[in-house]
Amino acid sequence: MNAFHQTRDNTDSLEQMLSMLLDGAVEVLDISPDLHDTAVRRYKEVGAWLAENGSPGWEIHSQGSFLLGTVVRPGTESGEYDIDLVCRLPLKQESTSKEGLKQRVGDQLVAYRGWKQRQGHTDGPDSLEARRRCWTLGYPGFHLDVLPAIPDEDHPPTGILLTDKNLHKWQHSNPLGYADWFRKRSEQSRALLEKLHANVAEVPEHHIRSTLQRLVQILKWHCMLFFAEDTDNRPPSILLTTLAGRAYRGEDDLFTAVRNVLAAMARLIENREGQWWVPNPAHEEENFTDKWNEYPERRRKFLSWFDEISTTMDGLSLMESKGLDVVYSRLVKSFEAGPMMRSYERYAAREKASTVQRMSPTGLLSATAVGPRRKPNTFYGQHPGPRG
Repeated sequence: MNAFHQTRDNTDSLEQMLSMLLDGAVEVLDISPDLHDTAVRRYKEVGAWLAENGSPGWEIHSQGSFLLGTVVRPGTESGEYDIDLVCRLPLKQESTSKEGLKQRVGDQLVAYRGWKQRQGHTDGPDSLEARRRCWTLGYPGFHLDVLPAIPDEDHPPTGILLTDKNLHKWQHSNPLGYADWFRKRSEQSRALLEKLHANVAEVPEHHIRSTLQRLVQILKWHCMLFFAEDTDNRPPSILLTTLAGRAYRGEDDLFTAVRNVLAAMARLIENREGQWWVPNPAHEEENFTDKWNEYPERRRKFLSWFDEISTTMDGLSLMESKGLDVVYSRLVKSFEAGPMMRSYERYAAREKASTVQRMSPTGLLSATAVGPRRKPNTFYGQHPGPRG
């Protein structure tokens, strides 16, 4: 069902109402276009410094939710966005150690921060910290996690090896290959291709969100709230993203897509000779549920979350003719009240404006009331006003 198709009484269907409410709420949690562009400028400058001052061939690019367009603001309104970057050095595995690689990148980041401070630049990082797998540069509103990496010669051309001070072996990854897979899954939506074709000149492509990107953000948001007091057992975002991407079948209506994906997700978790397994589509040897085999409690917690969100969506699907206020009241029981309120207010204002526009000077509905009423194009991912 197309999200913009109207029912005969010229009101939104329940699925449309829920899609718009969920989309509007998760849009509030999305990184704003301005902050997105600021983060890109910062990491491009860091990348240019590393390329010019490190050895020849150093490269930096984004990875994870920032690259996929599925960023969700963490926890609270003041929470910082986490942006992952890869710093790839053209070294062979036998020519360096994990510790040596991390230190080489760290030394250059220390030098970069010092140079910014000596030049009196106010846009440099506020902090620089060594963490388990990366170096973290802190900025107002976000931080950049820079992961040192080298090429994975067994998985060319985009496979990489990452450091981890808590693990003996190099860690395999392929963020560019994964992003290419996720992009192709997103492009199953005909509506996305139409938006990109019509709007990319007016709105940058990375500010337009597909149905798949939005539904991943909804799953991540609900999961973050569910595990707010139990972050150690929270499923990794890459697991939710992979299951959603594999289950997605090109639906344009957001609520319908979420329900269909949830209905299919459990069947995509394999049991290979007693080992739970969800393979990385860009690196089949990597298992995104490997920790379940080591810590069975994590699988049980995942299933508890999965049952909770599935029950919530099934319950919402039964609220036909309940009205906006009742639907909203049910949504805020499972999702964060602030973003849902923003979306509710925008939706209610849209409905009021539409009704006013269809009234004649006599106060009666005009002839246009019998025609289709379209949802204004808000260009997925754009923010209508400042947060507060």
